[in-house]
Amino acid sequence: MATNGPFLSIIIPALNEERRLGLTLPKIDAFLQVQAFDAEVIVVENGSSDDTVGVVQRFAAQHPYVQIIAGEPRGKGRAVRRGMLAATGEYRFICDADLSMPISELGKFLPPKLAGFDVVIGSREGPGAKRYGEPPHRHLLGRVANTLIKLLAVRGFEDTQCGFKMFTAAAAQDLFGVQRINGVGFDVELLFVAQRRGYKIKSVGIDWYYDPESKMRLFQDSLGVIGEIMEVRRNWRAGLYAKHE
Repeated sequence: MATNGPFLSIIIPALNEERRLGLTLPKIDAFLQVQAFDAEVIVVENGSSDDTVGVVQRFAAQHPYVQIIAGEPRGKGRAVRRGMLAATGEYRFICDADLSMPISELGKFLPPKLAGFDVVIGSREGPGAKRYGEPPHRHLLGRVANTLIKLLAVRGFEDTQCGFKMFTAAAAQDLFGVQRINGVGFDVELLFVAQRRGYKIKSVGIDWYYDPESKMRLFQDSLGVIGEIMEVRRNWRAGLYAKHE
């Protein structure tokens, strides 16, 4: 799918992220300044009560490739979908606002380092992956949740919930065009549909740093994902992911 936009779009969902975005946006900018490709950054603010919008607007005033979509209702899946469908890049990358994966890892997802895949998912497990600072109990609970995800929905991947994923423009338009889950289970939904569409999916090991201020509520959110998986399966049987013509 040819686009008239940049080579890369970076989509950042943001709920009350004024502090972390104040650190993350300059790091992304420093990385992009030394790349040979052009890029856009789209921050999707969804329900913040802090100065998330102001932080992005002030940064964007000096960096025109940055834009903000403000006032989206809450829900990470909803925010990512809005950003992905608004993006114009040939490649479209989901990026968590905490930048727990150093932005320098981004090259692992893109040509020339990696080519020929429709969807690339960052993985904190397996070859090439390194975790830093994560409490053992959180890692264990994460492995239990991933085992359930593999049994119920998406097989073949050890980490479906990492917040860093790449889609080609064509795959993004197709998959996000049928996405229905607005919560954290949207990752599983997208991969569930992508596998059944026959997309080429690649998992790449990344460096990942645990953030003690993470907004991920591991136990509650994992239970929520399981419920959303059941919804995805019902949606599939009902034909709600039919391919758009």
